[in-house]
This record gives sequence, C-alpha cells and structure tokens, in this order.
Amino acid sequence: MQRESRATTMQAERRAVREPFVPERTSGLASYPPPERWDDWEERGPDERVRRYFLIPTVCFNCEAACGLLAYVDKETLDIRKLEGHPFHPGSRGRNCAKGPATINQVKDPERILYPLRRVGPRGSGKWERVSWDEVLDDIAGRMRRAFLEGRQNEVMYHVGRPGEDGFMERVLWSWGVDGHNSHTNVCSSGGRFGYAVWMGADRPSPDHANARFIFLVSAHLESGHYFNPHAQRIMEAKQRGAKLAVMDPRLSNTAAMADYWLPAAPGTEAFVLLSIANVLIQEEWFDREFVRRWTNWDEYLRVVHPGCPVTFDEFVQRLKEEYARYTPEAAEQLSGIPARTIVELAQELARAAPAVSTHNWRAAAAAHLGGWTVPRALFFLNVLTGSVGTPGGTQPNIWDKHVPRPFAEPPRQKVWNELTWPKEYPLAHHEMSFLLPHFLKEGRGKLAVYFTRVYNPVWTNPDGFTWIEVLQDESLIELHAALTPTWSETAWYADYVLPMGHAPERHDTHSYETHAARWIGFRQPVLRVAREKLGQPVRVTYEANPGEVWEENEFWIELSWRVDPDGSLGIRRWYESPYRPGEKVTVDEYYQWIFEHSIPGLPEAAAAEGLTPLQYMRRYGAFELEKQRYRQYEDPVPEEELAQSWVDPENGRIWTLTPPPHTTNIVPVPGVPPGPRGRWAGVMVDGEPKRGFPTPSGKLEFFSRTLWEWGWPEYAIPCTIESHVGPNQLDRAAGEMVLLPNFRVPTLIHTRSGNAKWLNELTHSNPLWLHPSDAERIGVRTGDLVRVETEIGYFVDRVWVTEAIRPGVAACSHHLGRWRLAEGTGGERWSTALVEIERLSDGRYRLRQRAGVRPFASGDPDSQLVFWGDAGVHQNLTFPVQPDPISGQHCWHQKVRIVKAGPDDRYGDVVVDTRKSMEVYRRWLAMTRPAPGPDGTRRPIWMLRPYKPDPSAYRIDSPTGRGDGPRPSGA
Repeated sequence: MQRESRATTMQAERRAVREPFVPERTSGLASYPPPERWDDWEERGPDERVRRYFLIPTVCFNCEAACGLLAYVDKETLDIRKLEGHPFHPGSRGRNCAKGPATINQVKDPERILYPLRRVGPRGSGKWERVSWDEVLDDIAGRMRRAFLEGRQNEVMYHVGRPGEDGFMERVLWSWGVDGHNSHTNVCSSGGRFGYAVWMGADRPSPDHANARFIFLVSAHLESGHYFNPHAQRIMEAKQRGAKLAVMDPRLSNTAAMADYWLPAAPGTEAFVLLSIANVLIQEEWFDREFVRRWTNWDEYLRVVHPGCPVTFDEFVQRLKEEYARYTPEAAEQLSGIPARTIVELAQELARAAPAVSTHNWRAAAAAHLGGWTVPRALFFLNVLTGSVGTPGGTQPNIWDKHVPRPFAEPPRQKVWNELTWPKEYPLAHHEMSFLLPHFLKEGRGKLAVYFTRVYNPVWTNPDGFTWIEVLQDESLIELHAALTPTWSETAWYADYVLPMGHAPERHDTHSYETHAARWIGFRQPVLRVAREKLGQPVRVTYEANPGEVWEENEFWIELSWRVDPDGSLGIRRWYESPYRPGEKVTVDEYYQWIFEHSIPGLPEAAAAEGLTPLQYMRRYGAFELEKQRYRQYEDPVPEEELAQSWVDPENGRIWTLTPPPHTTNIVPVPGVPPGPRGRWAGVMVDGEPKRGFPTPSGKLEFFSRTLWEWGWPEYAIPCTIESHVGPNQLDRAAGEMVLLPNFRVPTLIHTRSGNAKWLNELTHSNPLWLHPSDAERIGVRTGDLVRVETEIGYFVDRVWVTEAIRPGVAACSHHLGRWRLAEGTGGERWSTALVEIERLSDGRYRLRQRAGVRPFASGDPDSQLVFWGDAGVHQNLTFPVQPDPISGQHCWHQKVRIVKAGPDDRYGDVVVDTRKSMEVYRRWLAMTRPAPGPDGTRRPIWMLRPYKPDPSAYRIDSPTGRGDGPRPSGA
C-alpha cells in the first residue's frame, strides 16, 4: 500500500493549464470537419447532391450532460440538415449518445407547438386558440405586477425541470424579489446531494474516472447515470488502462454487465454493504491514517460524542473500530446477499488502488429509500478512508470543476421565505419540496397567482399525478398556469397558456458541469440566428429566426420583466438595462457579450489570438476550457493578505477574517455563512498551517455532522444506516410483497424533451415489468402475460418480462415511458403517446385507460405513416404515493407492491388510483419529520447550500413567509 511522495505529486498537480481543449489531429482520414472550413463545408448526400453548410456549434438539451453538437445548416435553404458531435467540446469530445443526433427530430417534429396558445373553456377541456405574444406578456405581467404591489411576491412561482443553464434565472427571480423557484430535484437527486453535502459542503461529487485505478458505482452509470455520456467515455478509458469496476445494482444493467464486480444487493441494504467494506479497511488499518487525521473533524466527534475521553487520533481510531464493528462482512452477506469474501476482496482492491478511487451515487439507491442519503454518505466514506479525495483518479467537490460566470449586474437576494417550497417540517431538505406542492395547496397553506412550468411535466413525472391534476384544475388554488415548453405534455394540457420555447439549437444558455477533472463552459446558441447573421441578415430577437414564433426563454424573461415594471417604480426594470446603452433594454447578445468579455478568464486572450471578440469566439467554438484540474485544492494556503485581520476559532481551527474576499468571476454557489461581525470563513488551521480546506462548518470533511446532531437527528450524525421502507425486514414475503424499482432510466428517453423524437421512440417504446424466473413461477406468469402491480394507493397493469437479470424478490419497470394524451390530434406527441381516457369511478377512484396505442398518422413528415410500433408503455408514477425522506426531502421512489395475475377486466396500461388514500400516505410521512426551528431559531442551517439562497434575514423563523406579509420591492 505504498503512497507516492505527497510533496512531489502536489507540485505536479498544481500546474494549472489555461489552454483550450483541442482534440488530437491525425493524418489521413479526418474524424470531423476542420474548424477552418466550418463556414463553408461541402458534403455529398445520399441523393448525390453536393450541399454547402455552415457548421455551427450548440449544445444538446436532452439531459444534464450538455454534450456538444454541431449543426449542419444548409447555406442555400437555411435548413438544419443534421446534428453531430462537436469535437471541441471538452466534456463530450465529439461523442454523443442517441439523444444528441435525435435533436433533429425535435426541431422538425410535425406536431411541435409553433405559436402561443390560450385555453378556451374550462381548464383541462382541451380547447385552444392562437394568441399574440403581446397578449400573453401583457396578461402575465399585469397579474405579476398586481401581486408584487400587494406584497404577494411568493404567489409567483417558477417550476423548472432540467434548467440547462447557469445563472440567468437566479438573476430573474432575485430581480423580482420572490422566493419563487421550484425544481424537480427532490424527485431526482436530493438524496445524493444531501449525502455528499454533509461530508464536504459541496453537494455533488466530481469523480476523476479517467485516472482512477478502481471505480465504484451505485448506479447504472454507463447508460443512465449522472452525466452518463462524458462519464461513460472516461470510465471505459480507465478500464482499458486496467482499472477495476464495481457496480452495485439489483439489475444486471449494461453497466453491471461491464463490471469486474456486480453487487446485486437487496434493495435497502446498500449502505450496510458499503459500511462493511469500510469496516474491513478500519479493522485491518488499511486506511490512509494521515489523510483522515489531517482532513476529517475526528477531534470534534470525540469532544461532542465522547466528552471526557482523550482527544487523540489513536483514541479516535479505537472509537472508529468500535462504531463500525457491527458491520461485518458476514452480517452484510446475511442481510444483502453479497458474499462476505467479495466484501473483503473489495476492501483489498480499494486499499491497493488508493488514492485513485473514484465513486459515484446520484440517483439509484440514494433516490430509492427512506434514508437513501446514507448510501452516498457511506460510499464517500470509502474515498475518505483511502485518501481518494481531490486526488488524480479520486473524487472531489464539484465546485472545483464548475464555472458560473458573473453577470454585469447582480440583484440583491430576496428577503422573503416561501413555505410552499421550504416548509418548516423539512429544515434540512436539500431542495424544494416540489412534489408536495399540490398537497400543500389542498391543505390551505397558500395559493399561486402565476405558476410557470418550464420544460417540466409534474403530472407525468412526479408521484401522485392525479392529485396534481386535481390542483391544476382548481383556479382558486392556481389562478394562472403558463407552460413554457417545446412540445405538448400531460401537464401542458392543464395550462392557461402553452408557450412554445426553443429546442437545443434554438436558444441561448451558458452552462458548466463536473464531467471530468477540468473547468469548462459551454454555450448553447440558436444556430439559424447565427447562420442568418453570417449571411449579413441581422436578427433583432431569436424568434425571428426560429420556426413559427418560437421564443427563447432568456428573451421571454427580459421582455416580461420589462413589462412588469414599465416605469421602473418596482426596482425591477433596472436589472434589464443594457450595460452598453444606459437606460435601454438589454439584448441577449449584450448579456453574453459582457459575460464573455469580463467573466471567463483566458477567453478574451484566446479570442484576440484569432482576431475575434470573445462573443465571436464562443459563437464559433461553442465551448471553452478554462483550466485543467488542480488537485487537492483543500491544501491551498490562505494568502497572507487574508490573514492580516483574522482570528482562529479555538474549538475547530476555523479561520475567520475581516478582509474582503478576493474578486472572482466565478459565482458557483459555495456553502458558507454570510459575512458578519466575526468576518467570513477563510480557511482552517491544519498542523499549524492555514489551509483553504473545505466549505463546511469545521473546514474539514465532516465524519461527524454537527448539523445533524444539533438539528434533531443526532443518531445519524456519522456515516450510518437507516432501515429502508422497503428493506428486507419491512416486506411481508408470505403475503407476496416485493420491491418495485421504478427509478431506472431507459437512456433514449427522458422527461418531456424527447417524447417527440421519432428515432428514440423507434429504439425504445415499451417498459415491461422485469421479474426473476422464481417470482414468475410463484405468481404463475410467463413473458408477455399481463399482471396487476398493486401499490398502496392503486395499481397499474403491465406485461411481464421474465429474466435472470433481476434479483429474486425484486421487480423493475422504467419510469421513462408510458406517455399519454387525452385527444386524438393534440395534447401529446403521437410518436410516443397512447390515446387515453380518464374517468372517475363510482367509488371515487380515478381510472386511466388506453383507447389506442401508437399508430401511423398523417403529417408533414412521411415517416409518421411508417410507424411500426404500437406500444407507448405504461404510466406507473400515477400509482405512487408521495414518500418524502424526512431529512433530505428526497421522494423515496421504491415501492412496496403485490404483483398478481391480471383479472378479466384488466387491460394493458390500466391505471387506477385513490387520491384520498394518497393524502393519507402524505400525512403519515409528514408525521416522521422533526420541524424547525433549529438551535439558533432559524428555518434552516444558514451555512448549507440552498437554491436561490435568500437574504440572511429571511432565515429567521418569524420572518415573512410570503403569505402577503412580505416587504414590497423597492425602487431604491
């Protein structure tokens, strides 16, 4: 277990590289068109015709990986002919999954929405009329202005699915003075985020897979994980160099099939297995003692949990051995089914690979269980024990690999707190309790004056969708609902306005993600607008170049905000004035021009070297790599100037300084308390030296979470296990209870953005129920038979797929299929949706029944007549009650179910739900919480990350709640 010289490796790792990513060029055949020919590229098509193209870079919008695309724009017709990989994109490097090239299907979909629509008749009746953008903007702006003037800021809510951009909406919502941001994150990744945030403050891991010697995944990462395409490339590169791969997944996923170790642990036992591996490392003392001593808060643990004992590292090691002694490999085998010898072997492999162990858990088990956040907490414990934190091949905080550029003016933080999204019951929830919004509204906790859903489909995506339908139809609870969407969705059907927004090559966004060990920024741009400008045809606003009257959201928010505050009296308008033309409305070009000139280090110089402005450079290349990774940034020294007016907390060594922070162009959210009388966090003392450390209260990796200890959960303050609601001890096997895994993804389909991609639906259009042969025999079914899957609030009917690729006692069904529409020619893309009817049964339950599956249809696309598949899948999420983890707030996706043969009246795709039962389940899980205030009388620990973090005054438990008693925006 030899360690390389720390001084030598640190010296090499600190060499920052400011050169943009450039793919290798080879002689002979080229794998991509050279950029010097992008303005006039020729290709011969299948029809033997030679076409000339502009090749214009943009970015995929079909998942969070934000891989680069090159749009081939016909110079004669200004038609996008195809989209391929962008070789200069640092994250994807010219390689894309199926969703990238299929963007062309979305752009050319004959059923896409091209003009703004307003409902006619009752909400949800399916009658629409075309209206002008001026009518839309004036109506919405007028309602918002009234709400703001009456002090009802938090009756305006923006509910987003995948943002796809960094920084712009923060500016918008802060300029409005609202705490109105809502997101999908608590049905996605809050469990994963919380587990990491408790350790290191930052809420996302950034694994350096490419340089790892051992990779440990709790996910189907190669096909459906977080940033799966950029990560998958690097995982496979590491494997080609000899790295070992372990995958914990009860299914034999594509990722598990590529692994050296497949670990099909019983659902709910994942954390126990991980801690058993940790226990072997601890008991055998195969862990990195020096790293753990220097960079964990072991001393705080001893002082608080074991007062009076010697505060020495040897004492801590002894306590550590005692704490984890119960997590033996034998106990893990009995609970999980993973052999004890495999657990010991994994510990040996990790010790040998240290400090180059990369790990990842984002969704999967973290999003599955009550206490799911303990899984990534236990997984990252393996990084800590092996010293694989911030090392080459290790795992580091995402904030090292992300750059959010500072805009030209920054509105102040909101001074209100919205209890519809951040209720007192969930003070530690990592994101908004978004999926509980309809339950809160039904309980009378508030109402909404204007509700925006932006590329989000809660009726279909969220659990308990029928409760969403009930609330969306109630105009006393939601006065106006505007759906900003590129395509029809189940939720848009219940909107007052359906407003067409651009697909990937029809909008502007900047974004930066932790895809690998580097910092980069990408630039999504509307390629037809760029093409016109190359031809000398100026474009005033993007929708003039887009199909129909499809807007891009940035210009929509600028225009809407300008109309909300036409005279500037609300103090909103000034944030949308041009930095180049005082008093005039900013253009989208000017917004990004300023950012690229001032907030991307190295970009102006790179642009000047090519005779371009920074904006021209980003229009040309679409991405810029700021620097290669500097490893072990926690070891960075605190600069002398910051120590001039500083003091050290004698309890934990935290350094506080009154020196103003150095100016940074990177405004990536970082945990921390706001500056106060004691100053701000500057670092932490380690062995007598001032180091930058980690953005946690102790300045170190927090083995012991004082936050959990003081906020009502002391029993979970160190890495631990919590019994899952579907754990082995919670199932009545005699009654036929099984675990349903509904949260794995079919990689070709994701949410509302690609239901209108014909190539993707052709690839994958069904989501059968996976059953192990032993379970199929017990139930008495074979592949293709119908079964009824009974949940706590209803059931759905699906076909069976019998396979040994699933653990016995576990069923699985992807939740990324089962789309539906309520009318023949509208409300859903006919490539992917079944025509259904919804009725209220005599006993008060809802039933959704398929009237017709997918079938050929007439359209402007001749392929629509060639549709050969009839299956649209089954919508299972409707049958799931909300199950919010009382700590992280994550919806616990795994369900306890009974699976029986379908009855004579059951049909494929049937969904039956009782929303009265779903409210009962909601109240039962709500009772598991331990509400605020915390020990300091606040709503939430102020140091923790929070999206759209408000002014510190809003954290007081007696501060305005957004129910009409908040301050009005000031013109000052």
